[in-house]
Amino acid sequence: MSLLELDGVETYYGESHILEGVDLEVEEGEVVALMGRNGVGKTTTLRSILQLTPPREGSIRYRGEELIGKETHEVAEAGVGWIPEDRRMFSQLTVEENVRIAVPKGSDVEAGLELAWDAFPDLEEIRDRDAGDLSGGQQQMLAIARGLVGENDLLMVDEPSEGLAPLIVEAVHDALESVAGETTILLVEQNLPMALDLADRFYVLDHGVVVDSGDADAVSTDSERLRRHLSA
Repeated sequence: MSLLELDGVETYYGESHILEGVDLEVEEGEVVALMGRNGVGKTTTLRSILQLTPPREGSIRYRGEELIGKETHEVAEAGVGWIPEDRRMFSQLTVEENVRIAVPKGSDVEAGLELAWDAFPDLEEIRDRDAGDLSGGQQQMLAIARGLVGENDLLMVDEPSEGLAPLIVEAVHDALESVAGETTILLVEQNLPMALDLADRFYVLDHGVVVDSGDADAVSTDSERLRRHLSA
């Protein structure tokens, strides 16, 4: 039994048909990259899993249990975490306070902080600064740090490298790589070299349909097989 299974998922925004029968599986302990051009349904897939945009048809099973029909907080409580593209942090709280409130109740807060600072040493240096005063790269690091301390069995990460400087992208890559051995990751990412380096397997979406999938080490960054679906 896979950790996460999507079977024939059909999701709409109003009358717009976004996901047209998406099938994918994520095994426990692996990193799976979900790739494709803008607007093909990658984020909608994550929102469907979280029941933020519930599918009209199909099945989404987590540890064999159907998620469709559950509330989003129930999906989160089952162990599914999300680092959204728009970061969603508390701008009036400090960096440290943002990390602290992401640590689950009953868990070791100091251990959570240590995990966050180990992943992003630059954040420790600005731990007392308000999140709203951070640069875009610093905010992305904080968003990922919050996801890392959430003790999720499945962490869904949406476009973590988008708009970031190369050095920040490298830090984001290293942080995700460090946690990959402990947490299953479903990664939405258009940075092909980063996605293939981190992932064990990949799926490619095009117009709401899975058009390709396979082992990440079986393709290269200059693969025509991938680029015909990823190029603008």
